Amino acid sequence: MSTFKAPKGTYDLIPPQSATYLAVREAIAEPLRNSGYGYVETPGFENVELFARGVGESTDIVTKEMYVFETKGGDRLALRPETTAPVLRAVLESNLHKAGNLPVKVWYSGSQYRYERPQKGRYRHFSQVGAEAIGTEDPALDAELIILADQAYRALGLRDFRILLNSLGDKECRPVYRAALQDFLRGLDLDDDTRRRVDINPLRVLDDKRESVQRQLAGAPMLRDYLCEACKAYHEQVRELLAAAGVAFEDDEKLVRGLDYYTRTTFEFVHDGLGSQSAVGGGGRYDGLSEMIGGPALPSVGWALGVDRTVLALEAEGITLDIPAATAVYAVPLGEEARRVLFGTVTELRRAGVATDFAYGGKGLKNAMKSANRSGARLALVAGERDLAEGVVQLKDLESGEQTPVALAAVADEVRRRLG
Repeated sequence: MSTFKAPKGTYDLIPPQSATYLAVREAIAEPLRNSGYGYVETPGFENVELFARGVGESTDIVTKEMYVFETKGGDRLALRPETTAPVLRAVLESNLHKAGNLPVKVWYSGSQYRYERPQKGRYRHFSQVGAEAIGTEDPALDAELIILADQAYRALGLRDFRILLNSLGDKECRPVYRAALQDFLRGLDLDDDTRRRVDINPLRVLDDKRESVQRQLAGAPMLRDYLCEACKAYHEQVRELLAAAGVAFEDDEKLVRGLDYYTRTTFEFVHDGLGSQSAVGGGGRYDGLSEMIGGPALPSVGWALGVDRTVLALEAEGITLDIPAATAVYAVPLGEEARRVLFGTVTELRRAGVATDFAYGGKGLKNAMKSANRSGARLALVAGERDLAEGVVQLKDLESGEQTPVALAAVADEVRRRLG
């Protein structure tokens, strides 16, 4: 065994479990590709300032959880803790927003890094699939993204998730609410860290999970009582579009999300089978983020869904995805001549799109057939010197055990016929 292990709070994806992760990514991406979203990929690290300005100086992500380092050239970089700010930076840098077709609709898939206290469902390196619609303010876009995420989860077979929905107001009404909330919070018995948060971003205090804080929050002013008419009307349209699409949601007035850039629509997908780490994904509208990072006004909305959390949700519901075996045909050569001939057949089958593997390392028949069974293949091709002299190979059905000789020249056609 190697003396090295994966760093604390990380994990390796290895077969066969990794196939489930790939299937989850694919299921989340499918409805996005079907709805005008193009794929985008950004570097795993960015300038520290992008996150300090975009995600927010006061957030836990920036103050406690970022992996920050200095390069040999003196640049201060951070491994990305989230991907919305990098995607927006990429869209601005490549001028996609000026190409004339707004919104710019993109999706991504990749790793994020946060220095967190590791526990089940919370890792220091984790994988997300996300979607962003950049440059248009329209309740139909907010609804579209929530519907697409709902569609992805249902396609995976998930049923026990809930969609929580809230509005955080905009730059007109949020400051008024913020001031009222600060007045209320300053009268509470809070520790120094939380008091600092009251000054910088009081909405985050509502999200505090500690019982001692939650008890004191009874009677806190509610954001819904401070929403301006425009925000109320916008939120009502999002709710109506979701209801018309048959997507169930719950209004949650305390939902604030952990990033500073959200405005108006915010939402979270939670799964009750996951214990304390119940959020499987979430997102919202971030109309001011472009200006925060030095771009023009580009109202936008997006979400990120956790691949790891989604896999845990599948386990919680006892759902096993129907993943086709990696290998359909396994070739077993007996002797040197058979090795040469069957390897040619394997290459031919692969070129024809048939997932095929080969008994490498000169195994005897017994061991090679064990490998064939373990591979999950439906068919085995077995050939020895006598078979080749007759111009045939034995085609064995690994489920029924039935074996029939097939002319060497007809193997590819017969295999394809059997596999349907």
